[in-house]
Amino acid sequence: MTTNPVRNNLWPRRTFLALGATLPWALHFSQSPSAAAANAIPVGLEMYSVRDALGKDPVGTVRAIAAMGYEGLEFYAPYFAWSETQAKDMRKLLDELKIRCFSTHNDDGYFSGEKLQHAQQLNLILGSKYMVMASSHAKPGLDGWRGVADTLNQAAEKLEPQGLKAGYHNHQPEFTLTDGARPMEILAKTTKPSVMLQLDVGTCIEAGANPVAWIKANPGRICSMHCKDWSPEAAKKYSVLFGEGVADWKALFQAAENGGGIQYYLMEQEGSRFPELETAQKCLQRFRAAHQG
Repeated sequence: MTTNPVRNNLWPRRTFLALGATLPWALHFSQSPSAAAANAIPVGLEMYSVRDALGKDPVGTVRAIAAMGYEGLEFYAPYFAWSETQAKDMRKLLDELKIRCFSTHNDDGYFSGEKLQHAQQLNLILGSKYMVMASSHAKPGLDGWRGVADTLNQAAEKLEPQGLKAGYHNHQPEFTLTDGARPMEILAKTTKPSVMLQLDVGTCIEAGANPVAWIKANPGRICSMHCKDWSPEAAKKYSVLFGEGVADWKALFQAAENGGGIQYYLMEQEGSRFPELETAQKCLQRFRAAHQG
């Protein structure tokens, strides 16, 4: 996953109005105060969902996301290429739009040494609360996953005094049996309780695990959730919009909000039958309807 890093002090000049001219729906779907009040737990967007738009026009894309009614976002790994000046420019924009950077997704190599220091500084500037390992290149076997846990624990010890926390985001391998155990279970057991277990619902389901049971088995640690649906139909898979797959969102919301520890939801979409930004808007509408229903 790559995107063009923003140029130092040279953010693209295209405005949101220009973006809205081609995406008129974005101008009409702004969140009302009553809608915000109805959702005590905020919902943001994992920016990988709009990766093409973000790479071309970071400012216009973030403005569009805010106008849709998203209350925050999660930048993904290419943010690491930003300078501190670029991060400050983005924080200024977020503050202007009154949305937050809830967390960031990071390559596993960002959790030690100078890379950790750089990522930490960018996250602090952005106002992020969690620095999440988006995936890992664990060595074979369960010992390899224990090594990942050690990395997360060591990073957490350095991040927490600065007001940041570490987290881990699952994909299918973490919920696939390996030597008689699921790697995600190893991570849960061997990481500090303060390390967030960010649940990717769709990949958990595809791997054959039960995301509701997982939340209940790890109270207080599912501080955020990627609300990505999944369909077993070969032609659909992850291309379905929120609510079009097999995830039991009502049960997931109930578990997350009654012991799971959820602090914020994140919409994530790998792609759908609609353009990126329209997909993000439609998924948020469907999320609101499901969560309030």
